Amino acid sequence: MSLVLPSDPVPPVLLHVAQLTMRFGGLTAVSDVTFYALDRQITAIIGPNGAGKTTLFNCLTGFYRPTSGSLRLHRGDERIELAGQSAHHTARLGLARTFQNIRLFGTMTVLENLLVAQHRHLMRASGYSVAGLLGFASWKRAEKAALDKAAMWLERMGLRAVANRPAGQLPYGLQRRLEIARAMCTDPCLLCLDEPAAGLNPHESAELRALLADIRDDYKIGILLIEHDMSVVMEISDAIIVLDYGKKIAAGTPDEIRNDPAVVRAYLGEPDEEAA
Repeated sequence: MSLVLPSDPVPPVLLHVAQLTMRFGGLTAVSDVTFYALDRQITAIIGPNGAGKTTLFNCLTGFYRPTSGSLRLHRGDERIELAGQSAHHTARLGLARTFQNIRLFGTMTVLENLLVAQHRHLMRASGYSVAGLLGFASWKRAEKAALDKAAMWLERMGLRAVANRPAGQLPYGLQRRLEIARAMCTDPCLLCLDEPAAGLNPHESAELRALLADIRDDYKIGILLIEHDMSVVMEISDAIIVLDYGKKIAAGTPDEIRNDPAVVRAYLGEPDEEAA
């Protein structure tokens, strides 16, 4: 089973990955992978450990330069090639990312983490000069907008009561929520989440499912999700891509993936004929 790129999809294509390959010396971590992700949908990338999921994310978000292939972001009439772009540049283009291992600024407060995420807008408002120190009107407007946005995400994520606590002191589940809030403060068109449910208890995982669906629906953005928690993947994903040993072995809806023999084999292994 494979997804064919439609000529006029609704919603439109947001990301098109074509024949992506990433080698590390003699090791091929991702091999000739092709898929697309639609705007305003949640696309999950799943597969056993070592399948190449995080390597693909690292290529997409500028941490790795792929050996070959194309990663194209569709923004309106623009077609932007991401392969080879730096992580800083991909963020400016509208890609925001969280990591499997939380990477907050632990000694900064929760509020400061959300303001740091908006530094590019604040620097532009200051004219990359001392305009902020001098209190220019443009800087004051940008500062108020940044504080308002941070306050909105504090409220939405249930973090208002801990706004002034160091981020590193938060319970694990709240740190996960803060990471997503920080990513959303950059106003992304594509939110890339690397195992956001890792380490969450069942209640927190259920809250995460609702949160991600709300972000997709309320902010009309695409979400690309790596996840091992199948309750998250199957409940909220619009489409699922399955990798195994660096290759795409299946793509489709949750129902199609759930019943795909190749996916069952990848997760459970081939049946033991002697035991059968």
